[in-house]
Amino acid sequence: MAEQQDPFGAFFDMQGEAMREIFAKFTPGFDAEEGRPETSQWAETAALMQKMWADFMVEKTGGDQATNPLDPAQWMLMTQGWARSAPAAFEPAQKLMNESMELWQGVLGTVMGQVTGKKEEARDLPRKDRRFADPAWQQHPAYALLHQTYLMLADYFVRAAKDVEGVPDDKRAQLKFATQALVEAMSPDNFIATNPVVLKRTIETGGQNLVKGLEHLISDLKRGQLTHTDADAFTLGENLAATPGKVVYETPLYQLIQYSPSTDEVYEVPLVIFPPWINRFYILDLTPKKSFIKWAVDQGLTVFVVSWKSADASMKDVVWDDYIRGQIEAIDHVRERLGVPSVHTIGYCVAGTTLAATLAVLARRDEADKVKSATFFTAQVDFEKAGELLQFIDNQQLDMIGKLTPDGYLDGRYLAATFNSLRGKDLIWNYVVNNYLLGEDYPAFDLLHWNGDVTNLPAKWHGDYLRDLYRDNKLVQPDALSADGTPIDLTRVKTPSYIQAGREDHIAPAASVWRITDHFKGDVTFLLAGSGHIAGVVNPPAANKYQYWTGDSDAASLEEFVNGATEHPGSWWPHWIEWLETRDDARVAVKGTRKPGGKGDKVIEEAPGRYVKTR
Repeated sequence: MAEQQDPFGAFFDMQGEAMREIFAKFTPGFDAEEGRPETSQWAETAALMQKMWADFMVEKTGGDQATNPLDPAQWMLMTQGWARSAPAAFEPAQKLMNESMELWQGVLGTVMGQVTGKKEEARDLPRKDRRFADPAWQQHPAYALLHQTYLMLADYFVRAAKDVEGVPDDKRAQLKFATQALVEAMSPDNFIATNPVVLKRTIETGGQNLVKGLEHLISDLKRGQLTHTDADAFTLGENLAATPGKVVYETPLYQLIQYSPSTDEVYEVPLVIFPPWINRFYILDLTPKKSFIKWAVDQGLTVFVVSWKSADASMKDVVWDDYIRGQIEAIDHVRERLGVPSVHTIGYCVAGTTLAATLAVLARRDEADKVKSATFFTAQVDFEKAGELLQFIDNQQLDMIGKLTPDGYLDGRYLAATFNSLRGKDLIWNYVVNNYLLGEDYPAFDLLHWNGDVTNLPAKWHGDYLRDLYRDNKLVQPDALSADGTPIDLTRVKTPSYIQAGREDHIAPAASVWRITDHFKGDVTFLLAGSGHIAGVVNPPAANKYQYWTGDSDAASLEEFVNGATEHPGSWWPHWIEWLETRDDARVAVKGTRKPGGKGDKVIEEAPGRYVKTR
C-alpha cells in the first residue's frame, strides 16, 4: 500500500516557496539568496511552523486513530463519493479549473514583474463578490485580473454543470453541487500566495499571523471540527440556555424541562416544544433577547421543552419509533402533571416531521384530542422537493455513512461538516481564511457557538430516516410506515396546525414545507417568514428584522400563495400567539405544579439539565 501523503506538509512547502519569491520582490531588505540579517525573522517563523506541524503529525500517528471529520483523507473520501455519483463530465471540468487557476497564477507573476509601482486608481469591476471586497483586490491589476477571471470561470462551470444534458436530474444536481464545492475551494482568497490581504498581514506581522493560524488549524484537527467562535465565551445556564426552569422528568432518550412562569396568570393549555435532536435545544433559548422560550413564557404560556440526549453506544438500537413514543410520552406526562386534557405542541425541523407522524399515530388510536394544536417550524413531511440535502442520500452515500458508524452512532461532527458544506463559502472557506491565514481571534457569537455544539445520532435510526423519508418518501404514502405497531397515514391528521416556512431556507425549502398542506385534512394556517432555517425562526419582535407573509393557506401551490400574500414587517411571533389564542384563550392562576420546584413538587435538577451538556 502506498504511503499516505501529508497534504498539509506539501501545502507548507508549496506556499513557502511562493512566499519567499513574493517577499524577495516586494519586501524591503529581504534577499532570499544572500540571507541578509533581515531574513532571520522569516526563517524563525518558518522553522517554528514546521516544528508545530511535525509535532502534531507525531502525536497524530502515535495517538488516537479514531475517525476525524476534519482529516483530509476523510474529506477526499467524501469528494470522491460526489465525483463517482456525477457523470464523467465532472473530471474535465475539474481538470480545466485546476489548469485555469495555474495559468492565471502564472499570469499573476508576469504582471507583477511589469508593474511600474504607481498606485492604481480603484475601478468598477464587472463581477462583485464579498470575498474580494477589500481594496487590495482592486488596487493591483494582477489581483483584479486574478479574482475577476476566477469569478468568470466559477460562474461558467456552475452553469455548465446545471445545464448538462443527457443525464438524470438527480445526477445533474449532484454534479452541480460537486462543481460548486470545487470552485469554492479553488477561490484565490483561500491561498496565501494569491490573497493580497493575507500577504499584507504576513509582511506586517513577520508571519505571526500564520503561526497563530497554524495553532488554530492544529487545534481544529485535534478536535475534528472547524471552529467558528470563541468556545470560552459562553456557558450553558449562564449566558446561553439561561431561562429559569427545572428538569421535571427524564428517560434514557430525553429530559423534559418546565420553565418557571413570569406572569401571575397563564394560559390553561400548556405548550410542549420538540426541538430537533440533530442539534441542541437551546437554539430556541439563546441570549435572553433572542430566546423564543423566554418570550413564550412572558406571553403567559406554561412552556415545556424536550432536551434530547446525544447518542452513544448504548443507543445503537434506537429507531424512529422510540422518538415517536418519546413525544407521546412527553405529551401524556405534561397532561398528567398539570391535570389538563390537551396540550399545544411545536415541532422544529426533523422533530416536526416526527410530530406529524405522532399526530397520525394518535389519530389512528382515537387519541387525537390529546393535542389541541400543532405548530411546525421549517418541518417537512413530503421530501420530493427536499433541496440540497438530497445530494447525500444515494446508495453510495448511504453505504459510506454506514461505514462511519462502527459503534452504533453517527458522530455529530460529520453532520456539522455536511451542513457546513451546503454553504461552504460562508461556513468553511470564510473561516479558513480568517482563522488559518489571517490568524484572527475567534468572535463571541452565540448562534455560531450553538452551530458547533454538535450532537450524535443513533446510526440505525439515521439510516432509516435517510432511506425511508428522504430517498423513498414513504411518510406521505398512507400506511407505508408504522410506529409502535400503528400504521401512519397523514391524511388522518385533523389537528389545527400552524405551518411556518423560511423563504430562503436551504435545509427545508419553503416549497417542500408547503406540502404539509396537501396531506393534513384539518384547519391549516401557512406562514412564510423572511430569511432561512434558523434566522427565519429565531426572529424576536424587539429585533425588528425581516418580514413575513400571510395569505390563502388553501391555495393550490406555494407560488399561488405568494402571489396573493400580504407582507408584514418584523417578527411573525405575535401572529402565532394570536393564532394560538384563537384555539383556547382560557387562563388560570399560577399555583401548584404550574411553578416547577414549588412546595411538594419533586424535580430532578435545574434547567438546562445534564443532557444538553453531555458531549
